[in-house]
Amino acid sequence: MSDLKIQQHLAALPAADPDPQESAEWRDALASLLEAAGPARVRQIMDMLAAAARDPAVGWQPQRGTPYINTIPAAQQPAFPGDLALEERLASLMRWNALAMVVRANQAYGELGGHIASYASAADLFEVGFNHFFKAGGEGGGGDLVFYQPHSAPGVYARAFLEGRLSETDLSHYRQEISAARAGARGLSSYPHPWLMPDFWQFPTGSMGLGPISSIYQARFMRYLQHRALLDTAGRKVWGVFGDGEMDEPESMSALTLAAREKLDNLIWVVNCNLQRLDGPVRGNGRIIDELEALFAGAGWRVIKLVWGSDWDGLFARDGEGALVDAFSRTVDGQFQTFAAKDGRYNREHFFGQDPRLAALAQGLTDEQIDRLKRGGHDLVKIHAAYHAAAHTAGQPTVILAQTKKGYGMGDAGQGRMTTHQQKKLEREDLVAFRNRFNLPLTDEQAANLEFVKPAEDSPEMRYLHARRAALGGFIPARRTRAEALPVPALERYGQFALQAEGKEMSTTMAFVRMLGSLLRDSTLGPRVVPIVADEARTFGMANLFKQVGIYAFNGQSYEPEDIGSLMSYREARDGQILEEGISEAGAISSWTAAATSYSVHGQAMLPFYIYYSIFGFQRIGDQIWAAADQRARGFLLGATAGRTTLGGEGLQHQDGSSLLQAAQIPNCRAYDPCFAGEFAVILDHGMRQMLEQQEDVFYYVTLMNENYGQPSLPAGVAADVIRGLYRFGVHAPTGAARGTVRLVGSGTILREALAAAELLAADWGVEAEVWSATSFSELAREAREVERWNRLHPAQPARSSHVQQCLAGDAPVIAASDYVRAWPQLALACVDTPVTVLGTDGFGRSDTRAALRGFFEVDRAHIVLAALTALRERGEATADDCAAAMERYGISAEQAAPWNC
Repeated sequence: MSDLKIQQHLAALPAADPDPQESAEWRDALASLLEAAGPARVRQIMDMLAAAARDPAVGWQPQRGTPYINTIPAAQQPAFPGDLALEERLASLMRWNALAMVVRANQAYGELGGHIASYASAADLFEVGFNHFFKAGGEGGGGDLVFYQPHSAPGVYARAFLEGRLSETDLSHYRQEISAARAGARGLSSYPHPWLMPDFWQFPTGSMGLGPISSIYQARFMRYLQHRALLDTAGRKVWGVFGDGEMDEPESMSALTLAAREKLDNLIWVVNCNLQRLDGPVRGNGRIIDELEALFAGAGWRVIKLVWGSDWDGLFARDGEGALVDAFSRTVDGQFQTFAAKDGRYNREHFFGQDPRLAALAQGLTDEQIDRLKRGGHDLVKIHAAYHAAAHTAGQPTVILAQTKKGYGMGDAGQGRMTTHQQKKLEREDLVAFRNRFNLPLTDEQAANLEFVKPAEDSPEMRYLHARRAALGGFIPARRTRAEALPVPALERYGQFALQAEGKEMSTTMAFVRMLGSLLRDSTLGPRVVPIVADEARTFGMANLFKQVGIYAFNGQSYEPEDIGSLMSYREARDGQILEEGISEAGAISSWTAAATSYSVHGQAMLPFYIYYSIFGFQRIGDQIWAAADQRARGFLLGATAGRTTLGGEGLQHQDGSSLLQAAQIPNCRAYDPCFAGEFAVILDHGMRQMLEQQEDVFYYVTLMNENYGQPSLPAGVAADVIRGLYRFGVHAPTGAARGTVRLVGSGTILREALAAAELLAADWGVEAEVWSATSFSELAREAREVERWNRLHPAQPARSSHVQQCLAGDAPVIAASDYVRAWPQLALACVDTPVTVLGTDGFGRSDTRAALRGFFEVDRAHIVLAALTALRERGEATADDCAAAMERYGISAEQAAPWNC
């Protein structure tokens, strides 16, 4: 019976038991079975009984969750493989240096911020990982992937300082990335940022919730590489250390079932359950650990609860009546937080004093001993046992729910207090108390002065530190860019049909799919191409790829698809190449990011193409795209059915008028809006060479249209200007003398309206119209900014002019129209000296035909003609009567409300 004490729910009788004797007999029988046959047989019998009890006639459901105790019993813990005393001393040094770094920065400048309490709670969780589990890849590649809790970044810097990778001067420039360079130091970014510290951090995790979902898809992409025989990833793990408050973010939870469904036993999460968010308890009136246990277990994860430290083992052993488990089951997180903030005397009175049985257990403990009873996340031995069990779990991902105290060791200054997350300054007595709590080698004056501590290189601590990391392959975190360049096939091999289209009718989406199919057949590049869709492959015409390269499925295809006899039947395969993520843009962009960063993470350059409804990109998952930019992703994002007027019947929430403007804000994103297949082919070729051959840290957002129309051949000699963002497509002149000249600048599908407007201007109004194709207003604006800055900083030099200024030089009026909000063309045209009129699709979308939508938003050929005549009227080259006649001829009503007001 004693072996069942730790499972108190088996010992508790129902509140109104009609036959206590019979219940006792059942319980005794179970205890006898455990003693005679062991726990495996008990589980087998319980599974059998549970199956019978779930019959609808019985209607039994198991109680969710397990007692509020450690999943790994003390008797099952492996021997701790390290030097416990040395590791505890090292963890104390990390804690102090992290604290000193943050407090010094705020004492000096008062506004830099930073976090002390998060790392104080997570330090031991990190240190066990660093000393025993987190494997580095070294120069040869491989190694584990680790996602670090962002507010714990000071602790990771503190470790790198002891390792010799960061200097004291570096630590003194925490959160001073600009001013550090003037002092010959490197500034340390607030959170993990690969863009800002490109040789240090691998993954950005500062935007809460994005680290968890990214870690799942990185783990899955490792399996994808393995199953496609591109890279041996066996034995590598993905570790994620996250906060319990972070689990409230939808991205943290949205892909849990994928991890379990695909049996990602290379994935381990450690949730630092310090029971506090930024401002207070995570579940003040409940228990976040119980909630997360039910959630993860229900999703199919193995759950390891790491709740109490080794000091509690003796108390549990003496607790023959289950008083501790009963008390824990009644205590909510808000109360646990109070216990964390109070001293041993308070806990003796208010926790142990609530039950005579508990009081008896605490009789042999002093107040100081009670105060130092550790929670599981602060006990190196218990942490190692949990990590060891997780690392040896097969067939499912694992989550470790580790209970800690926020601000651990900060005493009255911050441990467990509501304000601890914002704690950035400590008084002299608080610093001395912290020194005493962790037995640091500092005098009172050194502690008050926040001096960093680094033992001598030949000290036992430093020798141990380096030995442990050497055994695990080297230092982490570390980011490397060791991938070999990938050759790109000649454009003519896959895009000649687009360059010489000769009027063939197709959509740019179909042109892309045809080019993609050719790239997939390339012997060198083809295997590295990763097509990604969010359950829209047939919509985008990619169904022909199902048989060609297959859809990735870790367990292959165990069914006969309904369309097996068709030419484009659905085919899943273990070595499938397409990643079809279901209805999950967040999942698809996470897969894209994993592939787009493979050159750094795995030393294996990949080329991902994620094609999706353009409206569901930057507007829905823009934060994830920024995170991809931070980690220097390389690949293509393709916004299909792009623009506000091309997706006629769908309406408001499907029509995109702003993604290009949002893409333009990201410094390393190259955004393009081509109208014709030939333009797209040039952009695709340039992007691949830039990312794969020149290995530049950029990625591309390119719009694609589902509208079929005649595709002209690309004019000779314009390829460079297609990349720069603007080229002259042609001129329409009247048969006689022109009464005036205008320049029509069209972008994307609206370029065709500009071409039609040019014909009308020439034929109906005697106006000469140059037509310019603007493939990228953001690239034009990027160069214009550079030119403006150069001119400003070099006043003695001859002024330069940008490409857009050169193209649109002179005084001819410019009319620009796009399928996006006016701010998109205005990015580039603000620097043009001539009068500019911009037409765009500001406002909410509508359901109707393309022609009706373009008329409603005033970007069709008629409104372009009217805008041109209005501009010429200002020059005296057209009249008000001309404008009125045009409105009558083309059915334009002055009474219609502006589309952005409708």
